[in-house]
Amino acid sequence: MIRYHLSKNADILFVGINPHFGSYKRGVPFSNNKMLWYLMSDSRLIKESRSYLKDDKNLSQVYKNLAGKYKINFINLIDRPSRDVSDLKTGEEKAGVDRLLMIIKKYRPKIVCFIGKVTFMKFNKTKNFRFGLQKSTMNPKIYVMHFPIRGAASVRVKELKEVKKLSA
Repeated sequence: MIRYHLSKNADILFVGINPHFGSYKRGVPFSNNKMLWYLMSDSRLIKESRSYLKDDKNLSQVYKNLAGKYKINFINLIDRPSRDVSDLKTGEEKAGVDRLLMIIKKYRPKIVCFIGKVTFMKFNKTKNFRFGLQKSTMNPKIYVMHFPIRGAASVRVKELKEVKKLSA
């Protein structure tokens, strides 16, 4: 199970859709293939190197200290693990959306970064958006980044650098 480490006034709250079985077992979001963690390293959101993050014990320690050291938090809309999003049921995210809104209100992150279009569409109930900073009446700022698995890493690194800049 993934235990979320939330801190008040975090710079960034990353929101995923749900964990993969491997991430769920490790208790660390996005640890099944670690690409998001590598991209966070490449973009200098975190200081640990890719080689350091490859070790599950090191990654687990980085995750446990992420909120305190980097003011970065993680949450998933759905806590149930699945192989991919096609295994999720319609409406399964509702409780997670309500929980996320409560977390935003209580913890007040500077920016909420949705990881992937499916995550944002489940939250916002719309397909009408563009990647990047969203026009929103909400405080905090809302950002939608590409999912870290497929596509050019340079696009994701650029997005994470932008998220970092927006959270400053």
